[in-house]
Amino acid sequence: MFANGWETHDNAPVQLTAGGSDLADLRMVNSIRLVLAISALLAMVTDLHDSSGRGGLIWLLFTAYLAHSLCLFVLTLLQRSVAQKKLMTWLDVAWCTLFVALTGDTQSLLFFFFYFPILAASFRWGFEEGARVTVAATALFIGTAFLVDSQADWPSLLLRSSFLLALGYISAHWGEAIVALNRRLALLRDVSELSNPRFGVDHTMTRVLDKTRAFFDAKSCVLILRDKDTGTCHVRSIQAGRSKPSVHAESISGKTAELLLSLAPEQLVTYSRPHGYMRRWPLRLLMPSKPTVDIGEHLSDLLEGDAFISAPVSLRRSAGRIYVVTEKKGNHKADALFLSHIVAQAFPMIENIELVDRMASEAASQERQKIALDIHDRAVQPYIGLTLGLSAVRNKAEPGNPLLDDIDKLSAMAQQAIEDLRHYAGTFRRNKGQRKTQEPIYTAALQQQTDQVKALYGVDIVMDAEPNLQINDRMTAEVLQIVREGLSNICRHTLAQCGALRLQRSAGWLHIQIENVGNSAPVPAFSPRSITERVASLGGMVRVHSEADGYTTVQIQIPV
Repeated sequence: MFANGWETHDNAPVQLTAGGSDLADLRMVNSIRLVLAISALLAMVTDLHDSSGRGGLIWLLFTAYLAHSLCLFVLTLLQRSVAQKKLMTWLDVAWCTLFVALTGDTQSLLFFFFYFPILAASFRWGFEEGARVTVAATALFIGTAFLVDSQADWPSLLLRSSFLLALGYISAHWGEAIVALNRRLALLRDVSELSNPRFGVDHTMTRVLDKTRAFFDAKSCVLILRDKDTGTCHVRSIQAGRSKPSVHAESISGKTAELLLSLAPEQLVTYSRPHGYMRRWPLRLLMPSKPTVDIGEHLSDLLEGDAFISAPVSLRRSAGRIYVVTEKKGNHKADALFLSHIVAQAFPMIENIELVDRMASEAASQERQKIALDIHDRAVQPYIGLTLGLSAVRNKAEPGNPLLDDIDKLSAMAQQAIEDLRHYAGTFRRNKGQRKTQEPIYTAALQQQTDQVKALYGVDIVMDAEPNLQINDRMTAEVLQIVREGLSNICRHTLAQCGALRLQRSAGWLHIQIENVGNSAPVPAFSPRSITERVASLGGMVRVHSEADGYTTVQIQIPV
């Protein structure tokens, strides 16, 4: 299985099952705590014999524990965050210690109360927290026995402590497995939700790599793909701490690509750079069919990490590998297997997005040619006829006719409409390569919308848009429609004469803000229905803020 730090596995599937929600688990834990508190108090009621003379303190202790449990249960029903903190588990350990100390009997059944915080910590927060609670509970139990019971049954005390440690370790280990399973299911759900055709292939692939890197707490995540037809290789790299990762793939030289693709395409691989006792372990040299340590060292040097896991990626038009570079030495077979599940879950959907995007682009190209012809025949020609008619009417009018200014204004608007339509027709005829050399399409389109609003309605809209929002054509079309509806609402439903349109991108969100100045009267609460529905379909949210003087702001956030 091992060869100088290498571990290779067949690409076999693993069945996963989903766990319950955090809120349901929290309610269950607090419900059980309340039941235990009631049971303990009832046990004290039935056991009336008290030779220690501390019956009043014991009653007070169990009553306080019942009040504590009831309070946490109510806070859970109210969904308050204080009931979800790790401190509550440590308070349970303190309560259990007080039970043993005040009763003065290490043989009491109250000893089993220690298992409750151990199980709660293990199955909610994993191995580390469960192990801490286990060690602390065992140490407190032994220390309390020394302090309160000088004639304790030490063999029985040792046996109970050993069972507490053993059961606590098993619980922590199984709890870690459940926590890891829930995290993996959450990641698989996230990469599925990220596969949205509106975001485009480059953006979706970058987000999947970033989510994968974050899940493994890795230094970097690298994807290399080789086109099966042309043989060209492209690489995408996501580095930890980089605020704005590039969404575009980069070409890579042949020598570097050959090294990254030198692993067997059917194998999953984990690698840790040999050091210390690993160099002296002869069993790691008994796998001649597996990759040699030289390849691992070259790859780790190229990837700038001491350990990595890797899985093959096979698509219809390309094939390659994904590398997750980590600093930890303990990469296991389960990590590589789960990485293969991420690949199997996300990349086929990304490939479908690419196919849909290509089909949509080809259909749009053909439709643009038809629209260009339709614009000329059905729109430009009638406007030309309208211009000629207005010119004839103006020529017939007397020099002092009061309608001359209005006729001139209509003629100018018709002429501007002709120029815009001809510009649109020329834009539709341009191919994809020509459009890339121009400025971002949303900048010109938004400026045109604000100019039309000012010309037709007299509303002055100030536009403030970042020059490089990095949104694709599909998202651009959605954004333009959202802005068009927002500006239309200002013109149709308000008396505002000025407003503002702001677009910026930060932390993976596109922020759109549409503002308008009111008429010094408060605006009734409202929600733009069409905008809200469109933004919700993109996974975003809409908030409306109105001030007392009627100044209204529609804030839109869309994940990109």
